[in-house]
Amino acid sequence: MKHVAWRPLVGVMVFGVCGYIFEVAAASSNAATARAYVSNEDGQSVSVLNAESFASIATIDVGKRPRGLKLSRDGSQLFVAVSGLPKCPPTVPDEECAKLERDLKADGIAVVDTASRKVIKVLAAGSDPEQFAMSNDGKRLYVANEDVGLLSVVDVDAGKVIERIKVGLEPEGVAMTPNGRWVLVTNESDSSVSVIDTATLKVTKTVPVGKRPRDMAFAPDGNTAYVSGELDASLYSMPVTGNEPVRRLLQLREATRPMAVVQDSARNRLYLSTGRGGTVAIIDTKDAPQAVKLIKEVPVGKRPWGIALSADGRHLYTANGPSNDVSVVDTTTLTEVKRIPVGSSPWGIVLGPAPP
Repeated sequence: MKHVAWRPLVGVMVFGVCGYIFEVAAASSNAATARAYVSNEDGQSVSVLNAESFASIATIDVGKRPRGLKLSRDGSQLFVAVSGLPKCPPTVPDEECAKLERDLKADGIAVVDTASRKVIKVLAAGSDPEQFAMSNDGKRLYVANEDVGLLSVVDVDAGKVIERIKVGLEPEGVAMTPNGRWVLVTNESDSSVSVIDTATLKVTKTVPVGKRPRDMAFAPDGNTAYVSGELDASLYSMPVTGNEPVRRLLQLREATRPMAVVQDSARNRLYLSTGRGGTVAIIDTKDAPQAVKLIKEVPVGKRPWGIALSADGRHLYTANGPSNDVSVVDTTTLTEVKRIPVGSSPWGIVLGPAPP
């Protein structure tokens, strides 16, 4: 998403938060009590769903433009990136976006108590947070500050930013390797991925990938990242370390706009939401990273963005922005089996256990 022109970095103070964080595709080990949380970008809310019965449970007001979100390992706290930067589509020129009023006080990470369904605090997290990751020990946040081209690193115990790392233009997707050693950031306007060493907090390399990269997922060994390219309908693979070549693995049909990426290791698959393409692309990765194969595109709601996979791998959930709903895809039959109404312009989705 294009935003207003370059702006100065907002000062950051972060208060300590306990708990580990699931990645986008993570889910509960106790499927019977699984919850789905959906950020509604235009609704300033999060929808709470029963991920087994597909029933809507509640709506939680969280703040302006909620997008990226994570859930604590025990399901007790939900973390949601909120932003006071006005929504501005790519068709609107930068100079017009810059005229829109911005609420600097709205930027942060809203922390929701999932039992009471209330925001208990908002953590300052730099300018225009959109997506973020947390270290495996729960002690650091890595937040993409899209409008200023930075990644903010926050020590959550000390309650302060310990580093601001210069990355590419319009950083959006943030993901940590399974071993916690590397953080990768997709730079939309630079069509590249920055790799950051979490020990030194330095960028070790910047790798060119497809046009307007939006998200990534890791192969089971954590050494290969799969990166979606929105504007050229591509899927790339890149080595996290080493000098292996970057590969363009797949060219999807022109109308697709690959967005979120989820790995299904048990089935040797990747799932890609295709944005304006209105589908989820199912990719066979049995021969990856040398080669992959498109199995099928499953039609879902309008412009799917965030996706999440159930713990047992049986269902894939997609957040469909313009249709204000969530699609449930059966991963065995590869068909959409349910549509669940949610709030206005759903953006992201995360699965996990019900509150303890």
